Amino acid sequence: MRPHRFRDVIRIGPVQVGTHNDQRGREKHTAVCTAPGCGFSADYPDRTGAELAAKTHRCN
Repeated sequence: MRPHRFRDVIRIGPVQVGTHNDQRGREKHTAVCTAPGCGFSADYPDRTGAELAAKTHRCN
């Protein structure tokens, strides 16, 4: 299995949002928190959902 190749990566606070194609060729958008020990990550079908998650995410 190949690793995901992210494009259009932006940073919103500690969260990075990027776009990639899944194994079936569908476009997915991922939000990942880069803060140590947080562990938040989620895939979304549209970019606006991923960016909204990044803007509203609060680390524990």
